[in-house]
Amino acid sequence: MSAGVFDVASVRAAEQALMAEVAEGTLMRRAATGLESIIAGMLTQLRGRVPGSAVVVLVGSGNNGGDALWAASGLVGRGAGVLAITFADRWHDQGMRAFVRRGGRSIAVDDLDDETLSALLAEADVILDGLTGIGGKGPLRGRAVDAAVAATISGAVVVSVDVPSGVDADTGHVADPTACIEADMTVTFGCVKPGLVLAPGRFFAGALRVVDIGLSDYLPPEECRILDEFDLALGVAEPTDGDYKYSRGVVCVAAGSAAYRGAAFLAVDGARYAGAGMVRYLSSSTSLAEGIAARFPDVVVTEKFTDLREDRRVTGFGIGPGWGDDASAEHILHEILELDIPVVLDADALRLLARDRAPLMGRTDAGRISVITPHEGEFAALGFSIGDDRLAAARQAAKALGCVVVLKGPGTVIATPSGDAFIDVFGSANLGTAGSGDVLTGLLAGMLAAGHARNGAMSMPIVGRIAAVAVGIHGLAGQLAGDAGRPVTASDIATFLPEAIARVRRG
Repeated sequence: MSAGVFDVASVRAAEQALMAEVAEGTLMRRAATGLESIIAGMLTQLRGRVPGSAVVVLVGSGNNGGDALWAASGLVGRGAGVLAITFADRWHDQGMRAFVRRGGRSIAVDDLDDETLSALLAEADVILDGLTGIGGKGPLRGRAVDAAVAATISGAVVVSVDVPSGVDADTGHVADPTACIEADMTVTFGCVKPGLVLAPGRFFAGALRVVDIGLSDYLPPEECRILDEFDLALGVAEPTDGDYKYSRGVVCVAAGSAAYRGAAFLAVDGARYAGAGMVRYLSSSTSLAEGIAARFPDVVVTEKFTDLREDRRVTGFGIGPGWGDDASAEHILHEILELDIPVVLDADALRLLARDRAPLMGRTDAGRISVITPHEGEFAALGFSIGDDRLAAARQAAKALGCVVVLKGPGTVIATPSGDAFIDVFGSANLGTAGSGDVLTGLLAGMLAAGHARNGAMSMPIVGRIAAVAVGIHGLAGQLAGDAGRPVTASDIATFLPEAIARVRRG
């Protein structure tokens, strides 16, 4: 099920509340025990057993280093050879004493030259990063940078404790990629932190494992979440025995032009798999209408918006990919924004709104549902800056515009005007291809049309969740399209949408 994502302040407050009710050191021991178990399992996979394996722990001055030292103590007890390299003149005293008492070895990094440091890391099966933790800000400094570089090229499996050192736990910001631990896995405690799933931090975190330390009852209500495949399955409408095409919803797509014909085909193709009972296509040219009708005989094509405006069976609209930004396109956009159904706005629709937000704000004031899907350039054109915090930027835009914002990119953020948000974990580099966003526009518009047909008026939180599901399905289709190293085009992403949906339905 969906997992909450919590910032450092919320985690710290929850930890303080829990620590007031348990014995001193309990949380650290819980975290360390979970970390130890995961590392032991990893060593068993790597070497067939824990005894005789080699672990190097990079120890910082704070509690993060304490977590690592307590886990290292347990690994020594299991028969691993563990070396702790300290990077400060102080460390977690109890953790270090327990580690040494078990037979662990420690050495200060200042007593090692670069060659020796690199050699020790190269001899390890696992390197445990306990340098900074969730309180760390900015890049690594001094010899910690040397260790980060040496760990990357060591050949060992690098595991970060709570968050890779050099990654901002709240934002995912990496001030200097050369002064940051690049982990193969991050074992985080209590809950997922935003920086582990937001770019660029997600690229340094590797695989994520969450250790339960008992924080759940002390954390605030979830305002940010990540979805898993089970959540995606729940969000994809399935036909029931009493359904017919109109009961399942009708989605209309306005996309493509003489200059960008392909956008029409991609957006329509995405809409076809969204769960609505019918796809209609609003064309800007006769030749494009004929092409869509020939390619997709199940799609109803029209060149007259008046036919659609009077059709009360249309329950969702997607507009913008390749649509054009001339006066005619602008007129149709304004007409669509007057409809009392969910509308997804992308590409040229966003460029038109960047010139004049008034039609969108009027729609917001009227209580109508809008979803915008900008990439970074379109987001900036609308007057918003991402800066170092994608999550905060998406939330700010959603609040200012009164609509759901799907801020596309690595770790796509979906935000609602109330501050509820989702961070996507399914997208990959395979989505970085021309036309990928066009497929998403059609898919999302179709899913909203299906939801509107079944449920009538939908709240912004529900629309936000549907958008997050659409983004996840789109990302999963990109993964499946790229299996076995296949190159991926936008058409491939659309082609694999049915398989992505079938996969989550199969569980």
